Amino acid sequence: MTLSTGQSGAPAGAAVLVVGFDDQAASLAALRTAADLARRLHADLHVVHGVDLRDYPVDPDSDAEVWEGHARAALEHLHVKVAEALADHPGAWTYHAWSGNPVRLLASVADEQQALMIVVGTHRHRSLARMMRGSVSRGVTRSAHRPVLLVADAESPARLGKGHRSFG
Repeated sequence: MTLSTGQSGAPAGAAVLVVGFDDQAASLAALRTAADLARRLHADLHVVHGVDLRDYPVDPDSDAEVWEGHARAALEHLHVKVAEALADHPGAWTYHAWSGNPVRLLASVADEQQALMIVVGTHRHRSLARMMRGSVSRGVTRSAHRPVLLVADAESPARLGKGHRSFG
């Protein structure tokens, strides 16, 4: 699913930023940061969501129609959240939601669009579930052919190790 939305504030051939979105606090922070950068750079914004089992919040024993209906509702919910977050964004933006590995999807859209950079959220803590799924931010930084900007969610407490200083 690719949905074009937003205003065409950027000239044809404008710069492009790609941002990953999965409805977590860190990805919302990344979306806001990418939107701010896109505005400053007069760039188009491509929001990418990798569809996975978390988008199917139903009993797997349900029939296919119920399963797909819940998936459509979950994806529409994400699209609405992106649209709300970008309501005041003056430039053009596009929302992409495809099945597949989010790391590969982000890198693919960035390469296709010749993006200036990829913006992704990162968590300052690692839960067991996150460790089992793997880190999208880590995967993108290892495999993308573009610069990657990591944005931490503002609500995670900073963990500063010995020898690190906080500048506030």
